[in-house]
Amino acid sequence: MNEIVNLRRVRKAKARALAEAEAEANRITHGRTKTEKKTTKAKNDAAQRKHDGHKRDDA
Repeated sequence: MNEIVNLRRVRKAKARALAEAEAEANRITHGRTKTEKKTTKAKNDAAQRKHDGHKRDDA
């Protein structure tokens, strides 16, 4: 026979696991220093300028 499971506990454990996964993603996104954010923004801006520089003017 199978083990008796309290469905409320299972549901709450699942919700906790989902909340923890979301919190981990937020830590990665928002838990960076100011210099890391500036560096990432500078790299993204440089890549965007390089990409825009290669556009054709066929208008």
